[in-house]
Amino acid sequence: MKHSRAPSVVRETLDEYGSITREAMKSYFPAGEPRQHLYDLLSDYPSRGGKMMRSSLCIATARAFGANLEDTLCSAVAIELMHNALLIHDDIEDESEQRRDRPTLHILHGVPLAVNAGDALTLLSMRPLFDNLERIGPRIGYTIVRETERMAWESTEGQATELGWRRDNCLGLSDADYLVMVLKKTCWLAAIHPSRVGAIIATRDNIDLDPFIRFGFFLGAAFQIQDDVLNLIPDDDYGKEVNGDIFEGKRTLMLNHVFRCLDPRERAQLSDLMDPSRALRTEEQVAWIRGLMDDCGSIQYARGISHALAGAALHEYSRIYEGLPDSRDKQFIEGLATWIFHRS
Repeated sequence: MKHSRAPSVVRETLDEYGSITREAMKSYFPAGEPRQHLYDLLSDYPSRGGKMMRSSLCIATARAFGANLEDTLCSAVAIELMHNALLIHDDIEDESEQRRDRPTLHILHGVPLAVNAGDALTLLSMRPLFDNLERIGPRIGYTIVRETERMAWESTEGQATELGWRRDNCLGLSDADYLVMVLKKTCWLAAIHPSRVGAIIATRDNIDLDPFIRFGFFLGAAFQIQDDVLNLIPDDDYGKEVNGDIFEGKRTLMLNHVFRCLDPRERAQLSDLMDPSRALRTEEQVAWIRGLMDDCGSIQYARGISHALAGAALHEYSRIYEGLPDSRDKQFIEGLATWIFHRS
């Protein structure tokens, strides 16, 4: 398949698999009380849409290796529920104000109720995994539970690293520091875990899973860097707060690059600005930092790294999938490396 067609194939597959996953997810939302203070909150983020990349990647990987869609659906639903649970907690920890073009859950309902809803949604994500035990058998079902536990720990460690950098006002971080954090925080849930789970289901856990870590890291890191770039230069469909990463003090590739480019006086000034809480960082200060990124070529620098990572993902893709028959699912997985730069 030619890469020029990749985004359309990806969009079509995301629409199909995303719709199927959303429909299956509905049956897991409780209908009882307390609705106003809990159950309405659980379905809020999932009902706002989203790209559905993670669940679709799980389904497509399984089908590329010969599984049927029905055997992958519980795992896909679990992945989406966990993703949305972590988004609730991330938004609170980052003090974010927008998610998918609407106010974040803690802005709408307050931090205590949002924290509780995030906890509950995490618990809810386990129910489809329990259903897996009957659908695909206890051995493979239990293997997926263990994979889910590993993904959750990796994600938690990555989030702790990023939050710790901000609390301790760490600057001068290397690209390697950033990429290790992103491997854990983003890549495991975004690409590694969905790919491994899909392969486990299709092969009955009879495949080397290490190549999916490499593929998922390269793809997920390229995705995250592009997401960080979009926060600074959004497209028409961007659903979060522009320059929010700077307001929140996130140690993105661009911020780390800027710090390395500055003279000692400017470094001290930037360090002072990154130290206060979000509420004390002004629009003028954020605009100054954003201008430094332009002056230092930091956005172009980050784009170069993200494109190189996407190329590495395509290389790993070819090693994993070259022996499988051609299919739309293979084209979708390959096309993700192009789509991340043209998502809409």
